[in-house]
Amino acid sequence: MSITRRRFALGGLSLAAFGAMGVLKAFAEDPINQVLQSRSAEWSDGFDAAANNASDVRTTIPTLSPEIIAATERAIQQYADIVSRGGWPQVPADRKMKLGVKGQAVALLRERLTVSGDLAPVASRTDVFDSYVEAAVRRFQARHGIPIDGQVGNSTFAALNIPAQVRLNQLSTNLTRLKMSLAKPLPTRFVMVNIPAAAVEAVESQKVVSRHTAIVGKVDRPSPIVNSKIYEINFNPFWTVPESIIRRDLIPKVQKNPNYLAEQHIRIYTQKGEPLSQTQINWNTDEAAKYLFRQDPGDFNSLGSVKINFYSKDGVYMHDTPSKGLFNDEYRFDSSGCVRIQNIRELIGWLLRDTKGWDRAAIDNAFRSGERIDAKLQTMVPVFWVYITAWAVSDGVVNFRNDIYGLDGLDQMAAQAAPQQLQAVQQ
Repeated sequence: MSITRRRFALGGLSLAAFGAMGVLKAFAEDPINQVLQSRSAEWSDGFDAAANNASDVRTTIPTLSPEIIAATERAIQQYADIVSRGGWPQVPADRKMKLGVKGQAVALLRERLTVSGDLAPVASRTDVFDSYVEAAVRRFQARHGIPIDGQVGNSTFAALNIPAQVRLNQLSTNLTRLKMSLAKPLPTRFVMVNIPAAAVEAVESQKVVSRHTAIVGKVDRPSPIVNSKIYEINFNPFWTVPESIIRRDLIPKVQKNPNYLAEQHIRIYTQKGEPLSQTQINWNTDEAAKYLFRQDPGDFNSLGSVKINFYSKDGVYMHDTPSKGLFNDEYRFDSSGCVRIQNIRELIGWLLRDTKGWDRAAIDNAFRSGERIDAKLQTMVPVFWVYITAWAVSDGVVNFRNDIYGLDGLDQMAAQAAPQQLQAVQQ
C-alpha cells in the first residue's frame, strides 16, 4: 500500500498507539483518511448538533475578533506547556468506548481528556467510562466538530490521537491567519464563512447575531478565500450551470441518462440566447461546454429558493439548496466551490433589514410568489470567506477542525511528530 504524506498527516497520526504491526490496518479504517479518499463520505453534523448538548463551546464573540486572537495566544501557551510535559497518550482504538466500559483503554482516555482540560483531574482516577467521562467526551466532540453522542468511535479516536505538537503548530498557523484578517479594522456588519468549519456567522457591532451550518467546496473543488461585498439577493433564481460542471458532471450524466436534462428542468441555449435541442449536440465530445445550460426556478433548482450575490473573480456565491438533509452531515464539503447556507431566510432578513420595501412580509411574499425577483441591498454588506482550522475563545475552549484542503502544512508536522509517537509507544 502506498501512503502519501498528506494522507498520513491527516489520518496516520492517530495510529501510533497500535504499533508497527497495526499501522496499515488502522490507517485503512481512519475516518479522516477516508474523507480524503472519498469525497462522498457522510458523517453526521458536528458543530451545530453540539449546540443543544455543549453550550459551553458556543459564544457570541465573532471568530474574526481581537478577543479570539488573544484567546488563541493563550491557547498556544497552554499547548506549549502540554508539549513540554510530553503531550498526551494515544488511546487504543481497538473497540468503541461508551458508558459502562472498563479497562486500560478507558484509563488512557481519561488521562488524554484530563491533559487537554476536558476532564477534571479529580474525576480521572479509575478505569471506568462513567458519566464524568461521557460529559468530557461530549465537550471534546463539540470543540472538534464531531457528532455529540458521548461515545468514542472512529472520528473521535482520530481527533484524540492527533499529537499535541501538531495541535500546537496548527494553533500557531491559524493565529497568523487571524491576525492577517484583522490587519485592517472590520466593518460594523459583515458575513463570515469559515470554510474548514463549514459554518457561517452574521456579525453586527462585534457580536454574532446568527450562526448557520454551511456546505462548502469539495476537496478537488475548494471554496476560495473571499473578501468582497454582498450587493444583491435573487429570489427564485435560475441556475446557469458553470462550464466546469458541464464538463465534469453534466455531460457524463446525460451520457448515462438521456432524460437527465428534462428531469432536472434544464434548458439549453446558444451563446446568443437562442434555444437549442439536446439532439443537436454530440454528447460523445465536450461540444456541450460551448452552450448555456439554465435550470428553471423551483423546488428542484440547485440553488434552492434564493441566491446571495457578491463580487467574485472566482464566480462563487452563497445560496439555498433543495437538499436540506445535507446539512445534517459533518462532512459538509460537497459543493463545487459555492457555499450553501442552512436557515438562509434568517440571513436574508438580516441582509435586507435596512433596504426600503424589504421587510419580513415582503421577503416571505417573494419566496411564495415563485417569481424571479431581485433585491438590491441599499447598503452593501461585506463578506469574508476564511480558512481557520484552530482557534480559542475567551473562556479557554480551544476549537479544532480538519485541515480539509491541506493548507496547514500537516505534512511536515506529521513527519516530525509520528516517529516520536511510535518511539513513545515502543518504550
